[in-house]
Amino acid sequence: MAFESLSDRFQAIIKKVRGQSRLTEANMEEMLKEIRVALLEADVNFRVVKEFVNQVKQKALGQEVLTKVSPGQMLVKIVHDELEELLGADQSEVNLSHRPTIIMMCGLQGTGKTTTSGKLAKLFKNKLHKKVLLVAGDVYRPAAIDQLCTIGKQIDVDVLNMGDKVSPVEIAKKGKEKAIMEGYDVVIIDTAGRLQIDETLMDELVNIQNDVKPHEVLLLVDAMSGQDAVNVARAFNEKLTLTGMVMSKLDGDARGGSALSIKHLTGIPIKYAGVGEKLDDLEIFHPDRMADRILGMGDVVSLVEKVQSEIDEKQARKTTNRFMSGKFDLNDMLDTLQQFNKLGSMGGLLKLIPGMPKISEEDSEKAEKQMKKTKAIIYSMTPEERAHPEIIKNSRKVRIAKGCGMNNYEVNRVLDQYEKMKKAMKEMKSRMGNGRFPGGMGMFR
Repeated sequence: MAFESLSDRFQAIIKKVRGQSRLTEANMEEMLKEIRVALLEADVNFRVVKEFVNQVKQKALGQEVLTKVSPGQMLVKIVHDELEELLGADQSEVNLSHRPTIIMMCGLQGTGKTTTSGKLAKLFKNKLHKKVLLVAGDVYRPAAIDQLCTIGKQIDVDVLNMGDKVSPVEIAKKGKEKAIMEGYDVVIIDTAGRLQIDETLMDELVNIQNDVKPHEVLLLVDAMSGQDAVNVARAFNEKLTLTGMVMSKLDGDARGGSALSIKHLTGIPIKYAGVGEKLDDLEIFHPDRMADRILGMGDVVSLVEKVQSEIDEKQARKTTNRFMSGKFDLNDMLDTLQQFNKLGSMGGLLKLIPGMPKISEEDSEKAEKQMKKTKAIIYSMTPEERAHPEIIKNSRKVRIAKGCGMNNYEVNRVLDQYEKMKKAMKEMKSRMGNGRFPGGMGMFR
């Protein structure tokens, strides 16, 4: 995950500082050295590291601040504010006030522009309830148009496909006309990339920008490319008026140095972050929340938003009501696992909750495999067995195990897990008395 190594280093540094009665220039030198090394190892640009350390030192030695809070609290606030500034404290989302809002995607070949265009379309459609039109403007890469059309079908978004014999500029103009005539809210133009920046690529993009006048020009950069991402951003910005960046593969870069350097060095804000290969794996980039994560402070706001967007509230209310009424069968257990699955990996969820222990990727994968086994076993049961687990005796266990390719031990484990959950639900109901969460804080009533 992005910034993982940097996060570990920063948390260790802050833990040391908490033991100091006050911060002075003398006892800060070692800490600042550790911060400098941590940032450089995270592949942050040298000039950015130098300026960052100087800012932290200057602010941390301010006597006015020293008298008000403990050294640990003060350092956390200062480092957090400086990280947020580096990531883009003035972050702004895509402006969707225009109708239609025209977005042009650009970037080098192989960074995933076509897939990211689909991710953006899905985000605008599902979360912001916009009518979106995808425009297939990459006429050079084999199968690029087919790929965008396939994505459009998957997310139920219209795609303008004029084939590969029409110029990209004409396709983009036609996309704008169609959007105006048919009442689309957002137009996303997928453009061609090259293996390296060249005049032909830039001239084509400039012509599209001049003729279509997009409201947003987003550059897709690969977080795994390190500091080369900064050079790509600068080169594109010299020819185009970039309004923002989408950083792909941020989940795959444990260092995250390019994300910490690119806004400071180019002035272009990161607006979205790709955090996986699925079409749902695109997040709005929030510098303040990312600074929280780096310092091990969690990200409760993002967790709440994830729950609100992914969990089926009607089904969750139904399940909760069954819990509170004392009814809990294997169908409910299956539903609970499926709802939880929608939120992502166990390790990823724990990182969003302040104070939660860190689990290894290996342990997270084990937990997810175990969850899949549990679901497979329940699916192997008949509707009657799911509704009445008490009827599952040895002969039924043998049949269930064969049906899902496992053994009796695994079936017994699931049944034991079910009994423990059922017992926990009864105890919860008993403590709550009236079937509501304490203090009237119940999510569902």
